Amino acid sequence: MLKVTYIGHSGFLVELEKVLFLFDYYQGEIPALPEEKRLYVFASHRHGDHFNPEIFKLAEQHPDVQYVLSRDIWLSRVPKALHGQTVQLKPRERWEDTLVTVETLKSTDEGVAFLVRAEGKTVYHAGDLNHWHWEGETEAWNRKMAEDFHKALEPLAGMRIDAAFIPLDPRQEGGYSLGMDYFLELTDTEHVYPMHCWEKYEIIDRWSADHPDSPYKERIVKIVRRGESFET
Repeated sequence: MLKVTYIGHSGFLVELEKVLFLFDYYQGEIPALPEEKRLYVFASHRHGDHFNPEIFKLAEQHPDVQYVLSRDIWLSRVPKALHGQTVQLKPRERWEDTLVTVETLKSTDEGVAFLVRAEGKTVYHAGDLNHWHWEGETEAWNRKMAEDFHKALEPLAGMRIDAAFIPLDPRQEGGYSLGMDYFLELTDTEHVYPMHCWEKYEIIDRWSADHPDSPYKERIVKIVRRGESFET
């Protein structure tokens, strides 16, 4: 069982048989968290739309919680009482306990992306690791971004991934799908959840219209509102 609930922006809750993963909570309603399952709370970097200190209040309701934060989030922002339940990871680092294994990739913006394995499932959350092509930037800048993005994703080449959360940002105009397109070609991912859409979910329909013959069309999850859940 793998259940995904979209909370908002880049925030998702993933539920497996024994564990829960909360990724990049920013705002929105967090679903009820089964007390018998261990909760892992991830924050990919310090930007306000990916890291909200309110996540630390979850420990009051769900004491069996582990925080997995990017190293760019200062430890001073973590309540002292939770330091023992917090790990900070740099890019290209690995951490594990008895239930999960976490590996990080270097972001093309701030912080890291997370590759998480548990219960025979592999979940990837990109954070702000994306092909950030901006029409206002120089050709040289955009070319370097493409190179950095392709290099950062090299560890995922050919990898089987059960659920991936990938930016599809309408602010990028004509380059909005460069990152997701490359990810789809590079990996063998069963379900891709577009994120970082700034509530403009029509960007998902635009991708489908722009890629009418894509062999990956059935893998893209169509999100239309906060609070939606998807189970596979």
